[in-house]
Amino acid sequence: MAHPERTIELDSFLKLKGLVGTGGQAKVLIQAGQVRVNGQVETRRKRKLREGDVVTVDDRSVTVRWAEFTG
Repeated sequence: MAHPERTIELDSFLKLKGLVGTGGQAKVLIQAGQVRVNGQVETRRKRKLREGDVVTVDDRSVTVRWAEFTG
């Protein structure tokens, strides 16, 4: 049986990685078009991120890596 693909929502990822301090800050940045996923502006807070996606805020880019979350 196949395992479901792991995902994390964009707003949660921003908080987890310290790119924003609060969920409110994540919402404002995302809705203002200041967050990119794989080079494209993303305005959906609940966008599902997958392994290897690159999230950019200002001049800081972070790649989704599950090993960082699972120890």
